[in-house]
Formats: sequence, structure tokens, C-alpha cells
Amino acid sequence: MALSEQEQVRRQSLQTMRDMGINPYPAEEYVVTGYSTDIKAAFQDDDETAQWHTGTPVRIAGRLMSRRIMGKASFIELQDSKGRIQVYVSRDDIQAPVPEGEQPTTVEQQMYNVVFKKLLDIGDFIGIEGFVFRTQMGEISVHAKQLTVLAKSLRPLPIVKYKDGVAYDGFNDPEQRYRQRYVDLVVNEGVKSVFLKRATIIRTMRQVFDEAGYTEVETPILQQIAGGASARPFITHHNALDVDMYLRIATELYLKRLIVGGFEGVYEIGRNFRNEGMDRSHNPEFTCMELYVSYKDYNWMMTFTEQLLERIAIAVNGTTKVQIGDHEVDFKAPYRRLPILDAIKEKTGYDLSTMSEDEVREVAKKYGVEDTDKMGKGKLIDEIFGETCEGTFIQPTFITDYPVEMSPLTKMHRSKAGLTERFELMVNGKEVANAYSELNDPIDQYERFVEQMKLADKGDDEAMVIDHDFVRALEYGMPPTSGIGIGIDRLAIFLTGQPTIQEVLLFPTMKPEA
Repeated sequence: MALSEQEQVRRQSLQTMRDMGINPYPAEEYVVTGYSTDIKAAFQDDDETAQWHTGTPVRIAGRLMSRRIMGKASFIELQDSKGRIQVYVSRDDIQAPVPEGEQPTTVEQQMYNVVFKKLLDIGDFIGIEGFVFRTQMGEISVHAKQLTVLAKSLRPLPIVKYKDGVAYDGFNDPEQRYRQRYVDLVVNEGVKSVFLKRATIIRTMRQVFDEAGYTEVETPILQQIAGGASARPFITHHNALDVDMYLRIATELYLKRLIVGGFEGVYEIGRNFRNEGMDRSHNPEFTCMELYVSYKDYNWMMTFTEQLLERIAIAVNGTTKVQIGDHEVDFKAPYRRLPILDAIKEKTGYDLSTMSEDEVREVAKKYGVEDTDKMGKGKLIDEIFGETCEGTFIQPTFITDYPVEMSPLTKMHRSKAGLTERFELMVNGKEVANAYSELNDPIDQYERFVEQMKLADKGDDEAMVIDHDFVRALEYGMPPTSGIGIGIDRLAIFLTGQPTIQEVLLFPTMKPEA
């Protein structure tokens, strides 16, 4: 592939450095003693008791993001892992330039050639050793006494220029940004902070569970039966065993086996895989947290969940309120609790609880639900809810008491025939969490699996298959248990105010690059 003019110039600079005896990719450790934002936040000009003051020695490292030479001085903008800081380099601190045709023999001479003969390029990694001070213009900076080339950049970074808060000539094409996230993180302001907030979501979640005494575990990603959810799986082949296997669609059934085995509370945060379409809120692989706690029910889980999300929101943003598009959403507990049939009646006027399957099918057709002949009554109700109600719940709302056909792993409702003790948490019109009072009757569970197989025979390719080993585990006895799954990606969308799931995935699934 032909190199651009800039790429050719950078390779020539690389070779010149090597000819000077400078290794542009050194192996030894470079010890950093300070970071840009920390230095600027704590700097006190002449207060020698302050951590950072005029004359404090420092070693920093990062990317060169801009450079200007002004007579005997060179000003460099250095971007480290936390932010940016100005570096000042003076010719007076460096020995005279090396005569033409001779090789530099000292570190200072090499430094002079690298800086003032413009061998450095935007994007190069450098280390700076010097001291902290404030320039005459009032900018907190580092006065360089020594510069070390740490890695030469051979491709030019796109330079984003800002005017009145608007980016120009930027790296803005979404597909390019997602494919080359490494460039996106370097040049686009705010991108890195989204993923730092995502990390805070997961870290806070772990803290809450660990404080409660629950155990983090790991369960198989390769499974012989794709169970624990209604979804189409990815299929692969295990050569040694000569069997087809599935990438897991959920962790549920293995985690409940651990409850059978005597764990009181277990959770897992990990990747699930569903062989389905991609859009602004779906990616084929996604991160999910699932938690199972013995001796609890779905009422307890609703209270626990709203307290969990309130704490996470404060940890991420310092407040329970977050702006999501045009809406301000408040994660402060408690949240509204509304049965699904009541929600549908509230939005449409239809009381589906008194209708037969055929009558519900006719209502579904009125709201544009397709392929209704393949669906049972429970799936029809779920589709009607999706078409008429789901997008209307902006503030966090627990939608409860789903039909048994849609909840094959859930206990029957203690007082409402045909319904189960299940809830989904809706936020900004989307599902964020799904939870149950877990079914622990092995006979009932087996019969539910059989009913799922009948749905599969009708053409429902998301219906569950029978997991005989899971039924066997239940036959040994599982205590009353409540479980929940929370979609980390979707929660991250909301708590960071991003418009799509691709903005909160470091490397979203993309079609092959041409």
C-alpha cells in the first residue's frame, strides 16, 4: 500500500533518529512521577509545602499533541492518561547544535536535534524530566531538562480544532470511530470519560454485592444447551468432542446450580452472546450482570435494585439525576411498580386479563404485531406491551407479574392465576433489568420446558429447550431464591447520556471492513 507524504516523512524521521543512536522504541521502564491534571489541580506557585510548586522536579510521559517553536523556545502540549499539560523547552538548556556531518554525542545534543530539527511528530510518545513552574502567561507548565523518545508514531493523527465548543476537521464518522477506537480515544474529547464512567458502574456494582456478602463466580461461556433466556444462539463446534456447542445467551441456569450447591448469594458480570440483529440499542455480544440470592423473592429484589441503581448513579455522576436525550431521569428510590396487564389497560383501554387467546391475537393485530399465529397468549401480551407501552416509561418503573408463557423459569404468582412473580425495570422506554422469584419446583420446571418445546414446534425460534441436568439439579432441592439480570451496556447508555450502545462499547460488532 502506498504511503502518504506524511507517512514517508515520519519514516524518514524514524531512520534519522536511529542514525543518531536514538532508539525510538526503547525497552527500559520510564518512571512517571506526576500527571497533568494532578499537577495543575494542586499547584501552588511558591508554597514549598504544597505537593506541586515552582521548582518541584517531575517526570511525565504521554503523546505530543501540538508543538510550536518560537525562537529559542519550543512549546509542546503533552497528553497523558489523565489530561494535557504544556511543556517548555529552551535552547539555553541544551548544548549547541551538532556540526553538519557529525553525530550527536550527548543526551543534550540528541535532545536539541530531536526538538529543534523537528524530528518529533504529532502523536509521538515522549518522556519529559524537568520541573514545574508557571509561565509569564500564567499557564502551569513543565520546564523540560531532558526529553526521551518513547515511541514514534508512523501515522498522522487527525487534528481536531475547536471553535465555540464545536469540533472542526474532526474524526467524526461513527463507523470510522468505532473501527479505530484507539484514534477516537486520543483525539475526541469526552470519549475516554464515557468508558471511565462505565468502569465506575461495574466497580460500584461489585462493591455493593461484596458488601452484602455475595460471591463473584465464573460459569461456562461454551455450553451444550443454550439456556436461561429466550434468544437465538451462536453455534460453534468442539473438534475434540465432535459436538456442536453454543455461546451462552445467559448465565442463569449455571448460577442457580450454585445456589443448589449451597452458595447463599452468587453473581457474575460477563459477556453473553445472542445471534440477533444490531441496532442503536443491541449488539450481538453484550455485558450482563446476573445475581441470585437465597431466601428472597421478587419484592425484595425490587427494593434491592432501586437502592443499587441509586448508589451507582451517584457514584458515576454525583447525583441521582441524569439527562438522557430530552428527558431528565431520576434514579432516586423508590420506583413505581405496575403490573403489565394494568400497564396495557392504562395505555390502550383493553383489559387482556379477561380475554381468550384468540381475542388477544385480534388486539395484537390492531397494533401491528406480525406473525401472531406463531405466538401463544403470553408472547402476544408481551408484543402488545412492546408496541403500546414500553417506550412510554421514562422514569424508572418496575413492570411486574408477567404471563407464565413468557416466564418459563419463574414462580407462579402467589395470588394471580396464570401470572408469575417477575418484573422488568424500564428506564427511558427501554428494559434495563429482568428479575424473578425463581422457580424451584422441579416438576413444574420440567412441565414449563415441555410447553416451551411446543412453542418451538409452532415456529418460535427463541423458545427454550429442555435442560435435563438443570431439572436434575432442582430435584436435589433449591431454596426459595430471587434472581436478576441487569444489562450493563444499556445502563451505561443511560448513566453517561449516550445515544447508542455503540458509544459505550469500546469495540462494537461491525460488518467486515472493505
